[in-house]
Amino acid sequence: MTLDLSIIIPAYNEEKRLPKTIASIRTYLSLRRYPSEVLVVDDGSSDNTAKIVQEARNSFPQLRLLSNGRNRGKGFSVRHGMLEARGEVALFTDADLSTPIGEADKLLAAIFDSRYDAAIGSRLLRNMIEVHQSKLRETAGKVFNLLVRGIAGIDFGDTQCGFKAFRRIPARILFEQQQTDGFGFDPEILFLARRHGLKVTEIPVRWAHDPGTKVRVFSDSLRMFGDLIRIRLNNRRGIYPKRAGFRPAHRQPDSLTIWDVHLDRLKSETITRR
Repeated sequence: MTLDLSIIIPAYNEEKRLPKTIASIRTYLSLRRYPSEVLVVDDGSSDNTAKIVQEARNSFPQLRLLSNGRNRGKGFSVRHGMLEARGEVALFTDADLSTPIGEADKLLAAIFDSRYDAAIGSRLLRNMIEVHQSKLRETAGKVFNLLVRGIAGIDFGDTQCGFKAFRRIPARILFEQQQTDGFGFDPEILFLARRHGLKVTEIPVRWAHDPGTKVRVFSDSLRMFGDLIRIRLNNRRGIYPKRAGFRPAHRQPDSLTIWDVHLDRLKSETITRR
């Protein structure tokens, strides 16, 4: 079956937050007519994460459960979901929906109106943060973004927002070549997008900090810094080869899908929310 949208949710011990997230996404999709699926990637959870997804499938047939078998990391989970997705566009979001799922309309409008290959959510553009992190976390995030620019050469204001959408076919090469399994995978994906010539735009989205975040300021920050160094080393070692004959696959003007029916509404909603 051809699908228009796949939503990927990496989940590690999310039995408390997942029911509300699944319900919100189900409501969101019920108001839209395009074929879709939701993939929850269980990252070796020791709680009832998998059971919750299986039970929810009884009334939500678009929901699928993928399992990593053991704890591998958020980056591994996102890669797993993106490579298993079947939608024309694949979007990944955090299990806590720190960015409300309705903000996906902005990313989808950007992709299908301007023919971008990817649209990434930004918490910093237009100051759309509704609930801030601690000063320590915010400072660490700003420092990391500076390092991303200096080390990986990626010129985006917010690389770490866990809300990104990609045209699945041209973006597949990014996730096939992705090496980072932990929280530092976002810069690698954006580095690969630039290397392979994908057209990426940054879109302001609403975001609220969830105190249940699993990112540890000190230990994970050190690992993410190491991941940035590895991006440079991997590139020098030829681990990110360009595929012969590869071209980003933009939608042709005469290719009509269900998205064309919704495009005017998405554009108007985007303008209103901004």
